[in-house]
Amino acid sequence: MFGKLGDIADLMKNAGNIRESMAKAAEALGKIEAEGDSGGGAVVAKVNGRMEITSIRIDPKLLADGDVELLEDLVAAAVNASLVKIRENAAQSLTSMTGGFPANLFPGVGGGS
Repeated sequence: MFGKLGDIADLMKNAGNIRESMAKAAEALGKIEAEGDSGGGAVVAKVNGRMEITSIRIDPKLLADGDVELLEDLVAAAVNASLVKIRENAAQSLTSMTGGFPANLFPGVGGGS
């Protein structure tokens, strides 16, 4: 009976360490970057581990063509490609930082929501 209370007490004692680890993980996610491209590199999007777009590069030739719909499609494809890569990278990083703790428990990473 008291064994389970001891487990709960241990968890409560470690709550501060867990919060600190989560803060460090969130900070580390901001430093991870991934890049995705589309149109053979005509559009390149970079995102960080917080799922924030940090830059988009568009080949000026696409602007000269004036095909807005094509440009919109290429931007969306490049952003989506970079998000796929960053989710994979972030999940790997978080799993290694948390000693194997499932990354899918973090929103937006490894399939979590």
